[in-house]
Order: sequence, then structure tokens, then C-alpha cells
Amino acid sequence: MITRLRSLTRSWTLLVPVLAVVLLVFTWGRDLPGAVVGLVTVVLAGSVLAAVHHAEVIAHRVGEPFGSLVLAIAVTIIEVALIVTLMADGGDKSSTLARDTVFAAVMITCNGVVGLSLLVASLRHGTAVFNPEGTGAALATVATLATLSLVLPTFTTSKPGPEFSSVQLTFAALSSLILYGLFVATQTVRHRDYFLPITRQGEVITADDHAPPPSARTAWTSLGLLALALVGVVGLAKSVSPTIESGVAAAGLHHAVVGVIIALLVLLPETIAALRSARRDRVQTSLNLALGSAMASIGLTIPAVALASVWLSGPLVLGLGATHMLLLALTVVVSSLTVVPGRATPLQGGVHLVLFAAYLELAINP
Repeated sequence: MITRLRSLTRSWTLLVPVLAVVLLVFTWGRDLPGAVVGLVTVVLAGSVLAAVHHAEVIAHRVGEPFGSLVLAIAVTIIEVALIVTLMADGGDKSSTLARDTVFAAVMITCNGVVGLSLLVASLRHGTAVFNPEGTGAALATVATLATLSLVLPTFTTSKPGPEFSSVQLTFAALSSLILYGLFVATQTVRHRDYFLPITRQGEVITADDHAPPPSARTAWTSLGLLALALVGVVGLAKSVSPTIESGVAAAGLHHAVVGVIIALLVLLPETIAALRSARRDRVQTSLNLALGSAMASIGLTIPAVALASVWLSGPLVLGLGATHMLLLALTVVVSSLTVVPGRATPLQGGVHLVLFAAYLELAINP
């Protein structure tokens, strides 16, 4: 019976990513009836679970922190492609698309994913333990990238409005790439042990003992299926976005809620993977996923839109408003206080979740 269940699990994780891409081909750019929207939603949920499964297979093969890095970069690259595609449609709404998407990713990961991971781990194991050196370095990089890319445009004077001039945008793009590259080198080469899970005695866990790693062939197969699943997640989320927009408008909610919902769907694979790691008392892996996703979102999105702005018409608004800058500043301060001890209780998880709830509330009622 157990063998049959395992075979069934392998089968659906192989079939769903392919089905998602096929369904995406037939639904992209079309008005979907209610029954098709329901089917797309089911396949979308299946693609999220399949992406998490294949990401965990890859992570088990290559080890941490490479596994977290693969999932974070894969999701972000596809997210960036989606942003650039939507910006190419033009219109006034596209001018703030990159800013709103990046900020949503930062708030979802740094408060939502981090808060849930800390809460789950601390409730299950007493306290959540992690490496403050690696987590602090990641947080410092996220804070710097967010400030340079999302806060400074509000205060610069070379161009009217919360926009960068061409020279300033080039500087922000190059700085983002350099900082992200330095972080990846630190995380995977020079100080890899800072980003590995640790025991409650502070000893680094270099390998999991619960199962042997998969073969290279299995890992490569999972990598390809992970890419298909993520394409399906992002593409199908885009396909159902008109239905989401209609529902948001019918409910009388602010249009920014649409962006939040889409960002939540796109980041769902990383959220589930982070929570699974937290349940296994691998909080460092959860934080690698959360902060790595925020960092990749800024470090790859800003250079991409800077390059795309060469041929895209219309303004590129990157500067945050006063309310969002306040939320970002509070997130950085609270995250710093969470990271310093290297341990967290349910209180810290609750604080981050309250900040995330405040962001959602202000998205609904700005």
C-alpha cells in the first residue's frame, strides 16, 4: 500500500507541471468562463504543491543553502519575466507595477513567511533557532537593496516625481546586481556554514540523516519539472487575474489588492517549503528562503526593468509613499531585533505577522 502511494505521488508530481503548461497555452490572453477558471485554480494549486516537491528533491540532492537558492532564483526569474511582459502592455497602471510587486514580495517574505516560520517552529519545538551571522547578513542586504531602489527615488530631485533619472536608475541596477552577486558568493562559497541549519546547541547541521540523497538523474528531472511548475504557477496566476480583478472591484476593494493576491500566489511554493522546513526545526532554511526571495526579487527585478525601460514607453515609478516607507522601516527594525539573539519565541513570529496584517489592511484600506 505504501509503495502504491509513493508511486501515485511521483506520478502526479510528474503530470501536473506538464498539464499546467498545456492549460496555460490554451488559456493565455483569453476571457475564461467560470468553469475554466475553476479548473485553472485546481491546476494552479497542484502546480504549487508539485513545485514544492521538486524543490525539496533538488535541495536534498545539492544540500543547503543551494536548495533554497535554486527555488528563490527560479521563482524570481519567472516573476521578472511576468512583470516585464505586463509592463510591455503600457498604460498608466504599468508605471508602478515593478514597485508594487517588489514591495509586496518584500512584505510577504520578510513578515508573512518569516512570521509563520518562526511561529510554527517555536510552537512545535519551544524556540526557533537559527544562525544570526548568516540571517543578519541577508537582512542587511535586503534592507540596503530596498532603500536604494524603493526609498531613494522618493527624495531625488533630478527628475520630477518618485522616479530615478537614467544615470540614477543605472546606478541602482548595477548596485543591485553587485550586492546580490556578493551575497550569493558569501552564501554558497566563502561562508556557507553561516547559512546552514543549526542544532539547539549551536552546532551546524551539514546533512540530513533521514534519507539518502536522490540520484543525479532524479535531481535533473526535478529541476526541469520545477521550471515547468513555476511557469505554470505564474502564468495561470496571470490567466485568472482578470477574474480576481472583477472580484476585487465587485467587493469595492482598492486595486492594489489585485497585486497582493497575485504576489501571494506566485510566492506560495516558497511559503509552503519554508513552513515544512520550520516544522522539521530547520528554521535557517526557512529564513534562507524568505530573505533570499526578497533579495532576489529586488536584485533581479530592478536591473530587468531598468533594461526594459530603454524600449518601454511611459514612466517608471519606483519610489514608495510615506505609509509604505514607514512599514518598510518598521520591518527592518523589528527584523533586526529578531535576528540578533539567534532564537525566537512565538512573540517574534506574532509581531511579524501583525506587521504583515497591517500591510494587507493598508492595501485594502489605504
